[in-house]
Amino acid sequence: MSNAGLSTHGLSPLSQSIESNTPADQRDDAKRNFLLKMRPMPTQHYWNIYFDRPPKEHSADEADYTVHLEQLEIQIASVQDFWRYHNNTPVDRIQMRESIYLFKEGFRPVWEDRRNLNGGSWTFRVPKAAGPDFWTRIQMLAIGEQLQSALADGDQLCGVGLSVRFSSHLITVWHRDSSKQKSIDGIIACVNADLPPELQPKPDTYYYKRHCDHAGFKPTTPSVPSQQP
Repeated sequence: MSNAGLSTHGLSPLSQSIESNTPADQRDDAKRNFLLKMRPMPTQHYWNIYFDRPPKEHSADEADYTVHLEQLEIQIASVQDFWRYHNNTPVDRIQMRESIYLFKEGFRPVWEDRRNLNGGSWTFRVPKAAGPDFWTRIQMLAIGEQLQSALADGDQLCGVGLSVRFSSHLITVWHRDSSKQKSIDGIIACVNADLPPELQPKPDTYYYKRHCDHAGFKPTTPSVPSQQP
């Protein structure tokens, strides 16, 4: 796979052929192709894809994270849409310190966004070899509403993200209300229940944090109005 950076313009919505190297890969591809040929299976919510490529050099004018956050021209409204996007966006093309997010429509992956101000997220530090599989499962838990079902009443799942670091992927699960301990416990229980033994996070490789506890949190930063109330 090319080491070139992930293009954020003109991504085709069509699924692309990916070489299968093992019988397991071939079975997965066959299953996905079968799903793509079926009648569309709508997701409960619309989902948007965001991409962040931070500047190579920092300056005062580049302090606002949202300047570098781009919403891609991809919207996921069905299981088939998800696999088209997923198969056309290989994780190994996302470079150091770049990030990709799958977020429910109406939410943006910005701590200070008015719908995220009181929220928080779990962060999982995953070895790069296991990152793509872990990321696939987390996204499926999101669009399949399992993560939403794990939350306390009145809380909402915002979305999930993947950020590339030197030797690991940071995979995050965001929700709207960090005051609800049932949600915090429910997310980690849901993630662990879905993961096979080889992907189970080890102690000290994951943590929970409220957005407002991050050093860079700036609650006075103006946010772009949401499409939803």
